[in-house]
Amino acid sequence: MPAEGRPRGIALLLVLGVALAALNLRTAITSVGPLLTEVTRGLGMSAVLAGVLTTLPVLCFALFGSLTPVLIRRLGEHRLLAAALLALTAGLSTRPLVDDEWLFLLLSAVALSGGAVGNVLLPTLVKQHFPHRVGAMTTVYTTFLALGTTMAAAATVPVEQITGSWRPALGFYGVFGLVALLPWLGLLRHDPPRTGGAAPIGLRRVLTTAMGWQSVLFFGTQSTVAYIMFGWFAEMLRDQGMDAAQAGLMLSYLTGLAVPTSLVLPGLMARVQDHRGFVVFFFACYAAGLTGLWISPLNGTWLWTTLIGVGMATFTLALTFFAVRTRTSGATAALSASSQSIGYLMAGAGPFLFGMLHEFSGGWHAPLLLVGVMVTANMLVGLLLGRPRHLEDSLERHR
Repeated sequence: MPAEGRPRGIALLLVLGVALAALNLRTAITSVGPLLTEVTRGLGMSAVLAGVLTTLPVLCFALFGSLTPVLIRRLGEHRLLAAALLALTAGLSTRPLVDDEWLFLLLSAVALSGGAVGNVLLPTLVKQHFPHRVGAMTTVYTTFLALGTTMAAAATVPVEQITGSWRPALGFYGVFGLVALLPWLGLLRHDPPRTGGAAPIGLRRVLTTAMGWQSVLFFGTQSTVAYIMFGWFAEMLRDQGMDAAQAGLMLSYLTGLAVPTSLVLPGLMARVQDHRGFVVFFFACYAAGLTGLWISPLNGTWLWTTLIGVGMATFTLALTFFAVRTRTSGATAALSASSQSIGYLMAGAGPFLFGMLHEFSGGWHAPLLLVGVMVTANMLVGLLLGRPRHLEDSLERHR
Protein backbone atom coordinates (compact mmCIF):
# COMPACT_ATOMS: atom_id res chain seq x y z
CA MET A 1 0.00 0.00 0.00
CA PRO A 2 1.36 3.48 -0.80
CA ALA A 3 2.49 5.47 2.24
CA GLU A 4 -0.01 8.19 1.31
CA GLY A 5 -2.83 5.76 2.17
CA ARG A 6 -1.45 4.82 5.58
CA PRO A 7 -1.62 6.65 8.93
CA ARG A 8 0.96 9.41 9.29
CA GLY A 9 2.92 7.50 11.92
CA ILE A 10 3.30 4.48 9.62
CA ALA A 11 4.36 6.69 6.71
CA LEU A 12 7.05 8.31 8.85
CA LEU A 13 8.20 4.89 10.01
CA LEU A 14 8.56 3.84 6.38
CA VAL A 15 10.70 6.90 5.62
CA LEU A 16 12.87 6.21 8.66
CA GLY A 17 13.12 2.53 7.77
CA VAL A 18 14.28 3.24 4.21
CA ALA A 19 16.86 5.80 5.41
CA LEU A 20 18.35 3.59 8.14
CA ALA A 21 18.42 0.50 5.94
CA ALA A 22 20.26 2.42 3.21
CA LEU A 23 22.81 3.65 5.76
CA ASN A 24 23.85 0.02 6.35
CA LEU A 25 24.07 -1.43 2.85
CA ARG A 26 27.80 -0.74 2.33
CA THR A 27 29.27 -0.86 5.86
CA ALA A 28 30.28 -4.51 5.49
CA ILE A 29 32.42 -3.52 2.49
CA THR A 30 33.96 -0.14 3.18
CA SER A 31 34.81 -0.90 6.82
CA VAL A 32 37.24 -3.67 5.80
CA GLY A 33 39.31 -1.83 3.19
CA PRO A 34 41.03 0.65 5.54
CA LEU A 35 42.11 -2.21 7.86
CA LEU A 36 42.69 -4.94 5.28
CA THR A 37 46.35 -5.40 6.31
CA GLU A 38 45.46 -5.66 10.02
CA VAL A 39 42.58 -8.06 9.36
CA THR A 40 44.55 -10.41 7.11
CA ARG A 41 47.54 -10.36 9.45
CA GLY A 42 45.38 -10.94 12.53
CA LEU A 43 43.66 -13.94 10.95
CA GLY A 44 46.81 -15.30 9.30
CA MET A 45 45.04 -14.98 5.97
CA SER A 46 46.98 -15.82 2.82
CA ALA A 47 47.19 -13.44 -0.13
CA VAL A 48 44.80 -15.71 -2.02
CA LEU A 49 42.16 -15.56 0.72
CA ALA A 50 42.68 -11.82 1.05
CA GLY A 51 41.83 -11.62 -2.64
CA VAL A 52 38.71 -13.69 -1.99
CA LEU A 53 37.73 -11.29 0.79
CA THR A 54 38.01 -8.26 -1.49
CA THR A 55 36.11 -10.02 -4.29
CA LEU A 56 33.40 -11.40 -2.02
CA PRO A 57 31.17 -8.27 -2.11
CA VAL A 58 30.57 -8.36 -5.86
CA LEU A 59 30.02 -12.13 -5.81
CA CYS A 60 27.45 -11.86 -3.00
CA PHE A 61 25.76 -8.86 -4.60
CA ALA A 62 25.43 -10.78 -7.84
CA LEU A 63 24.18 -14.05 -6.31
CA PHE A 64 21.80 -12.78 -3.66
CA GLY A 65 20.65 -9.85 -5.78
CA SER A 66 19.47 -12.27 -8.46
CA LEU A 67 17.52 -14.30 -5.87
CA THR A 68 15.73 -11.31 -4.35
CA PRO A 69 12.63 -11.26 -6.63
CA VAL A 70 11.95 -14.93 -5.76
CA LEU A 71 12.43 -14.20 -2.06
CA ILE A 72 10.06 -11.23 -2.31
CA ARG A 73 7.40 -13.56 -3.70
CA ARG A 74 7.85 -15.99 -0.81
CA LEU A 75 8.29 -13.63 2.15
CA GLY A 76 7.00 -10.23 1.10
CA GLU A 77 9.04 -7.04 0.94
CA HIS A 78 8.90 -6.07 4.63
CA ARG A 79 9.66 -9.51 6.03
CA LEU A 80 12.47 -9.99 3.55
CA LEU A 81 14.10 -6.65 4.39
CA ALA A 82 13.83 -7.43 8.10
CA ALA A 83 15.50 -10.79 7.46
CA ALA A 84 18.19 -9.09 5.35
CA LEU A 85 18.96 -6.56 8.07
CA LEU A 86 19.07 -9.36 10.65
CA ALA A 87 21.59 -11.26 8.50
CA LEU A 88 23.63 -8.10 8.01
CA THR A 89 23.64 -7.36 11.74
CA ALA A 90 24.53 -10.93 12.68
CA GLY A 91 27.39 -11.08 10.17
CA LEU A 92 28.83 -7.69 11.12
CA SER A 93 28.62 -8.43 14.84
CA THR A 94 30.08 -11.93 14.85
CA ARG A 95 32.81 -11.94 12.20
CA PRO A 96 35.27 -9.94 14.36
CA LEU A 97 34.86 -12.51 17.15
CA VAL A 98 36.29 -15.46 15.20
CA ASP A 99 39.91 -16.47 14.63
CA ASP A 100 39.36 -18.86 11.74
CA GLU A 101 39.84 -17.19 8.33
CA TRP A 102 37.25 -19.37 6.59
CA LEU A 103 34.64 -18.66 9.25
CA PHE A 104 35.41 -14.95 8.91
CA LEU A 105 34.75 -15.23 5.17
CA LEU A 106 31.51 -17.12 5.80
CA LEU A 107 30.22 -14.53 8.27
CA SER A 108 31.28 -11.76 5.88
CA ALA A 109 29.15 -13.46 3.22
CA VAL A 110 26.21 -13.53 5.66
CA ALA A 111 26.54 -9.77 6.21
CA LEU A 112 26.96 -9.12 2.49
CA SER A 113 23.90 -11.21 1.64
CA GLY A 114 21.82 -8.78 3.69
CA GLY A 115 23.31 -5.83 1.85
CA ALA A 116 22.74 -7.52 -1.51
CA VAL A 117 19.05 -8.12 -0.83
CA GLY A 118 18.69 -4.56 0.45
CA ASN A 119 20.27 -3.21 -2.74
CA VAL A 120 17.39 -4.64 -4.77
CA LEU A 121 14.64 -4.15 -2.19
CA LEU A 122 15.00 -0.45 -1.39
CA PRO A 123 14.26 0.85 -4.91
CA THR A 124 11.33 -1.57 -4.94
CA LEU A 125 9.99 -0.28 -1.61
CA VAL A 126 10.38 3.33 -2.75
CA LYS A 127 8.33 2.56 -5.86
CA GLN A 128 5.74 0.59 -3.89
CA HIS A 129 5.15 2.98 -0.99
CA PHE A 130 5.98 6.36 -2.54
CA PRO A 131 4.84 6.17 -6.19
CA HIS A 132 4.14 9.90 -6.27
CA ARG A 133 7.33 10.90 -4.44
CA VAL A 134 9.89 8.70 -6.15
CA GLY A 135 12.35 11.57 -6.59
CA ALA A 136 12.22 12.68 -2.97
CA MET A 137 12.47 9.17 -1.52
CA THR A 138 15.21 8.13 -3.92
CA THR A 139 17.08 11.17 -2.64
CA VAL A 140 16.65 9.88 0.92
CA TYR A 141 17.74 6.38 -0.07
CA THR A 142 20.80 7.33 -2.13
CA THR A 143 21.96 10.04 0.28
CA PHE A 144 21.91 7.72 3.28
CA LEU A 145 23.59 5.03 1.19
CA ALA A 146 26.39 7.50 0.39
CA LEU A 147 26.60 8.60 4.04
CA GLY A 148 26.93 5.02 5.24
CA THR A 149 29.60 4.26 2.65
CA THR A 150 31.62 7.32 3.61
CA MET A 151 31.09 6.79 7.35
CA ALA A 152 32.46 3.25 7.31
CA ALA A 153 35.45 4.28 5.19
CA ALA A 154 36.30 7.28 7.37
CA ALA A 155 35.48 6.08 10.91
CA THR A 156 36.97 2.58 10.98
CA VAL A 157 40.63 3.57 11.40
CA PRO A 158 39.95 6.14 14.16
CA VAL A 159 37.91 3.54 16.08
CA GLU A 160 40.74 1.03 15.63
CA GLN A 161 43.23 3.57 16.98
CA ILE A 162 41.04 4.34 19.98
CA THR A 163 40.35 0.70 20.88
CA GLY A 164 43.74 -0.65 19.81
CA SER A 165 42.25 -3.50 17.77
CA TRP A 166 40.62 -4.03 14.40
CA ARG A 167 37.97 -6.32 15.90
CA PRO A 168 35.80 -3.72 17.70
CA ALA A 169 36.44 -1.31 14.80
CA LEU A 170 34.62 -3.74 12.49
CA GLY A 171 32.12 -5.12 14.99
CA PHE A 172 30.56 -1.88 16.15
CA TYR A 173 28.81 -1.44 12.79
CA GLY A 174 26.46 -4.21 13.90
CA VAL A 175 24.87 -1.64 16.22
CA PHE A 176 23.81 0.42 13.20
CA GLY A 177 22.28 -2.68 11.63
CA LEU A 178 20.32 -3.43 14.79
CA VAL A 179 18.95 0.13 14.91
CA ALA A 180 17.94 -0.12 11.24
CA LEU A 181 16.06 -3.34 11.96
CA LEU A 182 13.79 -1.79 14.59
CA PRO A 183 11.48 0.26 12.29
CA TRP A 184 10.87 -2.78 10.08
CA LEU A 185 10.00 -4.95 13.06
CA GLY A 186 7.46 -2.27 13.99
CA LEU A 187 6.11 -2.17 10.43
CA LEU A 188 5.59 -5.94 10.37
CA ARG A 189 2.86 -5.50 12.98
CA HIS A 190 0.91 -3.31 10.54
CA ASP A 191 1.40 -5.41 7.41
CA PRO A 192 -1.86 -6.27 5.62
CA PRO A 193 -2.54 -9.97 4.97
CA ARG A 194 -0.50 -11.25 2.03
CA THR A 195 -2.29 -12.28 -1.13
CA GLY A 196 -1.07 -14.14 -4.16
CA GLY A 197 -0.70 -10.97 -6.24
CA ALA A 198 0.60 -10.80 -9.75
CA ALA A 199 3.18 -13.26 -10.93
CA PRO A 200 6.71 -11.92 -10.45
CA ILE A 201 8.67 -10.74 -13.47
CA GLY A 202 11.56 -13.13 -13.99
CA LEU A 203 15.09 -11.95 -14.66
CA ARG A 204 15.20 -13.91 -17.90
CA ARG A 205 12.13 -12.08 -19.12
CA VAL A 206 13.74 -8.71 -18.37
CA LEU A 207 16.80 -9.78 -20.34
CA THR A 208 14.69 -10.47 -23.44
CA THR A 209 14.29 -6.71 -23.80
CA ALA A 210 16.74 -4.12 -25.07
CA MET A 211 15.97 -1.93 -22.06
CA GLY A 212 16.88 -4.75 -19.69
CA TRP A 213 20.33 -5.11 -21.24
CA GLN A 214 20.81 -1.36 -21.44
CA SER A 215 20.20 -1.13 -17.69
CA VAL A 216 22.58 -4.05 -17.05
CA LEU A 217 25.36 -2.48 -19.11
CA PHE A 218 24.80 1.00 -17.69
CA PHE A 219 24.94 -0.28 -14.12
CA GLY A 220 27.87 -2.58 -14.90
CA THR A 221 30.06 0.01 -16.62
CA GLN A 222 29.50 2.68 -13.96
CA SER A 223 30.19 0.13 -11.19
CA THR A 224 33.38 -0.97 -12.97
CA VAL A 225 34.68 2.60 -13.01
CA ALA A 226 33.65 3.15 -9.39
CA TYR A 227 35.39 0.01 -8.11
CA ILE A 228 38.54 0.91 -10.05
CA MET A 229 38.57 4.39 -8.54
CA PHE A 230 37.90 3.15 -5.01
CA GLY A 231 40.63 0.53 -5.28
CA TRP A 232 43.36 2.34 -7.22
CA PHE A 233 42.90 6.12 -7.07
CA ALA A 234 45.00 6.70 -3.94
CA GLU A 235 47.70 4.24 -5.05
CA MET A 236 47.93 5.95 -8.45
CA LEU A 237 48.50 9.34 -6.80
CA ARG A 238 51.04 7.93 -4.33
CA ASP A 239 52.99 6.22 -7.08
CA GLN A 240 53.40 9.58 -8.83
CA GLY A 241 54.74 11.36 -5.77
CA MET A 242 51.84 12.30 -3.48
CA ASP A 243 52.27 11.39 0.19
CA ALA A 244 50.02 8.75 1.73
CA ALA A 245 48.01 11.12 3.92
CA GLN A 246 47.21 13.46 1.05
CA ALA A 247 46.31 10.56 -1.24
CA GLY A 248 43.98 9.17 1.42
CA LEU A 249 42.37 12.59 1.78
CA MET A 250 41.80 12.75 -1.97
CA LEU A 251 40.14 9.33 -1.94
CA SER A 252 37.88 10.36 0.96
CA TYR A 253 36.94 13.51 -0.92
CA LEU A 254 36.20 11.47 -4.06
CA THR A 255 33.83 9.13 -2.17
CA GLY A 256 32.31 11.97 -0.15
CA LEU A 257 31.15 13.77 -3.30
CA ALA A 258 28.46 11.10 -3.59
CA VAL A 259 26.56 12.78 -0.74
CA PRO A 260 25.74 16.15 -2.39
CA THR A 261 25.08 14.56 -5.78
CA SER A 262 22.69 12.08 -4.15
CA LEU A 263 20.84 14.95 -2.52
CA VAL A 264 20.23 16.75 -5.81
CA LEU A 265 20.07 14.25 -8.67
CA PRO A 266 16.96 12.07 -7.99
CA GLY A 267 14.73 15.10 -7.54
CA LEU A 268 15.96 16.60 -10.80
CA MET A 269 15.41 13.32 -12.63
CA ALA A 270 11.84 13.03 -11.32
CA ARG A 271 10.96 16.36 -12.93
CA VAL A 272 11.78 15.35 -16.50
CA GLN A 273 11.10 12.35 -18.71
CA ASP A 274 14.20 12.46 -20.92
CA HIS A 275 17.42 11.89 -18.96
CA ARG A 276 19.99 11.92 -21.75
CA GLY A 277 21.19 15.38 -20.76
CA PHE A 278 22.31 14.01 -17.38
CA VAL A 279 24.25 11.24 -19.11
CA VAL A 280 26.11 13.71 -21.35
CA PHE A 281 26.90 16.02 -18.43
CA PHE A 282 28.43 13.27 -16.31
CA PHE A 283 30.42 11.95 -19.27
CA ALA A 284 31.84 15.46 -19.81
CA CYS A 285 32.89 15.62 -16.14
CA TYR A 286 34.53 12.21 -16.36
CA ALA A 287 36.32 13.08 -19.62
CA ALA A 288 37.73 16.34 -18.25
CA GLY A 289 38.84 14.75 -14.97
CA LEU A 290 40.49 11.74 -16.61
CA THR A 291 42.24 13.99 -19.11
CA GLY A 292 43.65 16.02 -16.23
CA LEU A 293 44.93 12.87 -14.50
CA TRP A 294 46.51 11.73 -17.79
CA ILE A 295 48.33 15.03 -18.47
CA SER A 296 49.16 16.42 -15.01
CA PRO A 297 47.96 14.25 -12.11
CA LEU A 298 49.62 16.22 -9.30
CA ASN A 299 48.83 19.70 -10.62
CA GLY A 300 45.13 20.43 -10.29
CA THR A 301 44.41 17.20 -8.39
CA TRP A 302 41.53 18.77 -6.47
CA LEU A 303 39.89 19.82 -9.74
CA TRP A 304 40.41 16.43 -11.40
CA THR A 305 39.08 14.65 -8.32
CA THR A 306 36.03 16.91 -8.19
CA LEU A 307 35.21 16.29 -11.84
CA ILE A 308 35.60 12.52 -11.52
CA GLY A 309 33.60 12.50 -8.28
CA VAL A 310 30.74 14.36 -9.95
CA GLY A 311 30.95 11.98 -12.90
CA MET A 312 30.58 9.06 -10.50
CA ALA A 313 27.05 10.30 -9.78
CA THR A 314 26.14 7.90 -12.59
CA PHE A 315 25.69 5.42 -9.70
CA THR A 316 22.80 7.50 -8.37
CA LEU A 317 21.57 7.88 -11.94
CA ALA A 318 21.54 4.09 -12.37
CA LEU A 319 19.63 3.54 -9.11
CA THR A 320 17.07 6.19 -10.02
CA PHE A 321 16.56 4.62 -13.45
CA PHE A 322 15.14 1.51 -11.72
CA ALA A 323 12.20 3.59 -10.47
CA VAL A 324 11.67 6.08 -13.29
CA ARG A 325 11.88 3.45 -16.04
CA THR A 326 9.16 1.25 -14.46
CA ARG A 327 5.54 1.70 -13.46
CA THR A 328 5.15 -1.02 -10.80
CA SER A 329 7.19 -2.19 -7.83
CA GLY A 330 7.42 -5.68 -9.35
CA ALA A 331 9.04 -4.31 -12.50
CA THR A 332 11.35 -2.17 -10.37
CA ALA A 333 12.47 -5.26 -8.44
CA ALA A 334 13.09 -7.23 -11.63
CA LEU A 335 15.03 -4.43 -13.35
CA SER A 336 17.04 -3.76 -10.20
CA ALA A 337 17.85 -7.44 -9.62
CA SER A 338 18.92 -8.17 -13.18
CA SER A 339 21.01 -5.01 -13.47
CA GLN A 340 22.77 -5.43 -10.14
CA SER A 341 23.38 -9.17 -10.31
CA ILE A 342 25.12 -9.06 -13.71
CA GLY A 343 26.46 -5.54 -13.28
CA TYR A 344 28.36 -6.33 -10.10
CA LEU A 345 29.98 -9.34 -11.78
CA MET A 346 31.23 -6.96 -14.47
CA ALA A 347 32.50 -4.57 -11.80
CA GLY A 348 34.49 -7.30 -10.08
CA ALA A 349 36.79 -7.64 -13.08
CA GLY A 350 37.54 -3.91 -13.31
CA PRO A 351 40.16 -3.45 -10.54
CA PHE A 352 41.92 -6.66 -11.62
CA LEU A 353 42.20 -5.54 -15.26
CA PHE A 354 43.29 -2.05 -14.20
CA GLY A 355 46.06 -3.49 -12.00
CA MET A 356 47.15 -5.93 -14.69
CA LEU A 357 47.47 -3.12 -17.26
CA HIS A 358 49.51 -1.09 -14.78
CA GLU A 359 51.84 -4.01 -14.13
CA PHE A 360 52.34 -4.84 -17.81
CA SER A 361 52.75 -1.24 -18.98
CA GLY A 362 54.70 0.05 -15.97
CA GLY A 363 52.65 3.25 -15.92
CA TRP A 364 49.15 4.63 -15.56
CA HIS A 365 48.23 5.72 -19.08
CA ALA A 366 47.16 2.25 -20.25
CA PRO A 367 44.93 1.60 -17.22
CA LEU A 368 43.43 5.10 -17.50
CA LEU A 369 42.63 4.28 -21.12
CA LEU A 370 40.59 1.32 -19.84
CA VAL A 371 38.65 3.69 -17.60
CA GLY A 372 38.07 5.98 -20.57
CA VAL A 373 36.67 3.08 -22.60
CA MET A 374 34.31 2.15 -19.75
CA VAL A 375 33.15 5.74 -19.33
CA THR A 376 32.50 6.06 -23.07
CA ALA A 377 30.56 2.79 -23.12
CA ASN A 378 28.58 4.02 -20.12
CA MET A 379 27.61 7.18 -21.97
CA LEU A 380 26.62 5.37 -25.16
CA VAL A 381 24.34 2.89 -23.41
CA GLY A 382 23.08 5.66 -21.11
CA LEU A 383 21.89 7.65 -24.11
CA LEU A 384 19.70 4.68 -25.04
CA LEU A 385 18.45 4.06 -21.51
CA GLY A 386 17.80 7.74 -20.90
CA ARG A 387 15.00 7.95 -23.48
CA PRO A 388 11.51 8.33 -21.95
CA ARG A 389 9.91 4.84 -21.85
CA HIS A 390 9.02 2.04 -19.40
CA LEU A 391 10.07 -1.57 -18.97
CA GLU A 392 6.47 -2.82 -18.93
CA ASP A 393 5.95 -1.56 -22.48
CA SER A 394 9.03 -3.46 -23.65
CA LEU A 395 7.84 -6.61 -21.92
CA GLU A 396 4.46 -6.37 -23.62
CA ARG A 397 6.13 -6.19 -27.03
CA HIS A 398 8.10 -9.37 -26.23
CA ARG A 399 5.17 -11.51 -25.13
